Amino acid sequence: MATDDTSTNPNPATEYDSPWKDILQLYFKEFMQFFFKSAYSQIDWTRKPEFLDKELHQVTREAELGLRFADKLVKVFSRDGEENWLLVHVEVQAQEEFVFPKRMYTYNYRIFDLYDQPVASLAILGDDNVNWRPSKFSRNLFGCSLTFRFPVVKLLDFAQDIPKLEKSRNPFATVVLAHLIAKQTTNNRTERKQQKLALVKRLYQLKLKREDIVNLFTFIDWMLTLPPNLDKEFWQEYSSFEESKKMKYVTSVERIGIEKGIEQGIEQGIEQGIEQGKQQEALSLIRRQLNRRLGSIDNTLIERVERLLLPDLETLGEDLLDFTSVADLNSWLERR
Repeated sequence: MATDDTSTNPNPATEYDSPWKDILQLYFKEFMQFFFKSAYSQIDWTRKPEFLDKELHQVTREAELGLRFADKLVKVFSRDGEENWLLVHVEVQAQEEFVFPKRMYTYNYRIFDLYDQPVASLAILGDDNVNWRPSKFSRNLFGCSLTFRFPVVKLLDFAQDIPKLEKSRNPFATVVLAHLIAKQTTNNRTERKQQKLALVKRLYQLKLKREDIVNLFTFIDWMLTLPPNLDKEFWQEYSSFEESKKMKYVTSVERIGIEKGIEQGIEQGIEQGIEQGKQQEALSLIRRQLNRRLGSIDNTLIERVERLLLPDLETLGEDLLDFTSVADLNSWLERR
C-alpha cells in the first residue's frame, strides 16, 4: 500500500463528523434531492425546514448507543395539501458498527414518542466495507415481533460512476467525491493533495455561485486534511490557480486561518470575523481548530462553544493554543 513521504509531519486525522453536519444544514434540500429523490418529491420546499438540533441531542443523550458521527433532525411539511408536518432524522455513519441498526430504531421511536408525529430515519453509510448494508432492526419474542426498516445510501456505490459525479452541480456530488477521496488517500497524503486541488478547481469549472464555492471549499478543506508541508504546497498551488482565474472567492476567515497557520490563523481569523460581524465564520474557524488540536469532541461541549458570543470566541481562540486535552476545553467553559 502506498504511504506518504512526509514521515516528519504526522498526518492529521481525517474529520468526518463536523463537515457533514455543517453541509447538511446548509444544503438539506439538495441532500434530499441527491440521495432520497422519492422523499424529496413529497416535501413542500416552499416551507423552510426547521433544524431541531437541541431536541435531537435530548434524544441521543438519553439513549447513547455506539459512536455517532453526524446526525440531524429536521421538521418539514408534506405536499399533500394539508398543514401536515413530519420529521426527517438523518444519520451519517462513517464506520461499520454492530449496534447501528438498533440505534436507528431507538432514535426513531424516541423521536416519535417526543413529538407524536411521523418520523423518517435515513442513513448514509460512509464506511469501507462494501458488504455492510444494515437496513433493518428486528426482534421476536413469544410471538411478539417487530421489524423496523430504514433507507440506506452506501457512498462506496458512487465510486462506480465518478464521471457522473464530476458533472453534477448538486453540492452533494462534491461532498461524495471528497468523502471517497478521503477514504482512498488515508495513507497517501501526497495523492490527497493532488486530488484535493483537482476537486477545488472543479468548483470553478462548474461555474457555481461564489457562496457555494466558499461553502464547498470549506467542506473539502475540512475533510481532506494534510500534513503542514503538503498543506502549504496546496495553498501555494491553489493561490496561483485562483489568480489565473482572476477570482478571489475563498477569502473568508477560514482561509486566513489556514494560510497563516493554526496559531496565527486563530488570532487573525477571529479578529477579522469580529470586525466583519461574521460570528458564524468565527465559530466555524474555532470548531475547526479545536478538532485539529484536540480531535473528536463531545457534542455537549460543541454546543456550549456554539452558544458563546464573539468576545468569548476571541478569548477562546487565544486560550486554546495552550490546550492539550478535551479536559482543558471543559475547564475553560466552566469558567465562563
